[in-house]
Amino acid sequence: MKIGKLDLGQRPVMLAPMEDVTDPSFRLICREMGAAMVYTEFVSAEALVRNVNSTLRKLYIDERERPVAIQIYGRDADAMEEAARMVEKAGPDLIDINFGCPVKKVAGKGAGAGMLRNVPKMLEITRRVVRAVSLPVTVKTRLGWDCENKIITDLGPRLQDCGIQAITVHGRTRSQMYTGEADWTLIGELKADPRMEIPVIGNGDITTPEGAAEAFRRYGVDGVMVGRASFGAPWIFRDMRQFLDTDSYTPLTVEEKFAVLRRQIRESIERIDEVRGIRHIRRHLASSPLFKGLPDFKPTRIAMLRAETEDEILKIFEEIGEKYYNIIKVKL
Repeated sequence: MKIGKLDLGQRPVMLAPMEDVTDPSFRLICREMGAAMVYTEFVSAEALVRNVNSTLRKLYIDERERPVAIQIYGRDADAMEEAARMVEKAGPDLIDINFGCPVKKVAGKGAGAGMLRNVPKMLEITRRVVRAVSLPVTVKTRLGWDCENKIITDLGPRLQDCGIQAITVHGRTRSQMYTGEADWTLIGELKADPRMEIPVIGNGDITTPEGAAEAFRRYGVDGVMVGRASFGAPWIFRDMRQFLDTDSYTPLTVEEKFAVLRRQIRESIERIDEVRGIRHIRRHLASSPLFKGLPDFKPTRIAMLRAETEDEILKIFEEIGEKYYNIIKVKL
């Protein structure tokens, strides 16, 4: 699959942009594990043009994580155009426009998925961003605002006409948020539309290597994007890549997975500081499938979400190793 001149190989699997999740360390680990491309956290165009420090920091790219995309969102065309120029100077491999974020503080103000209720403005912003930069521009969006307005099969070709070089579609409407099951039917219809000449990437509920392979086989998409399934499990990209290439995969051992989580803890602390680094990373840890199915785990998960120091987290890891030794079959 190619986006402009950027070649991501056959059946690429990418890390989705996620606020408070896809920080530089996590992106790099996912790339090392097999993600074909990674995306930054959402970057507010309005905050960027105002030079808000916390937003400017999101533009940082580690050369080892390439190819990497910076995603921007906003409702003002002037701000989006200026933000795109600023982002281009940060040196990403492409710029992605967020027309899919469903959260109230974004969509409720007309940005993100809120643009699905104002298609003319969405198209204007897309055209202006494309014209403002020399980098490839892509779009990430949803099926529509609600179940009565699933417009993606009409919208996709119109966005393509604006000059974007790939489109990613999350198989839910904005009104669904992240509930229910993702519907890939319209994603498949969009890909099959003879008008579509750019890559179509599918997103939503891809949680296993087998699921990724099925998405490619059944819906014919050019790429697959993985989001929440990567929480506390960046090795999912390794498993998917192996399965797509060989029809089988060998999971990491439990000990190896714990080593990955320890690395995330260490690098989160190094990037920020201990307290904020732990607060940032514990969402990953508590969501890790490594702990799924362990009996009576709720108190341990709560303790993990309340931990404030590295020592606290590592002590919890040791306790898990001791308490569930007969289950996980490895001494940590």
